[in-house]
Amino acid sequence: MEIEKTNRMNALFEFYATLLTEKQMNYVELYYADDYSLAEIAEEYNISRQAVYDNIKRTEKVLETYETKLHMYSDYIVREQIFAEILAKYADDTYLVDKITILQSLENE
Repeated sequence: MEIEKTNRMNALFEFYATLLTEKQMNYVELYYADDYSLAEIAEEYNISRQAVYDNIKRTEKVLETYETKLHMYSDYIVREQIFAEILAKYADDTYLVDKITILQSLENE
């Protein structure tokens, strides 16, 4: 499994997990976050490996669709880049650093 895809799916999952069904959440979390194989998930839920595969592929598409429409993950990346640039340029401004730190903590809740 590609590390970039895994990282992206984990990130999208963090943003959109509450919009998924319980089954979708469970399968994606086991597959991407916990590194279970399709066979292990299938055994855990007493279903076929193909059923797990199909569900994960559909859920990947759902997550990508949410991101296309809502842009929560891509907006988060842009905000983090802007925060990093501001912090690098104004590192001595304690007021600004404190406010950005607060904003970043809100982003990561």
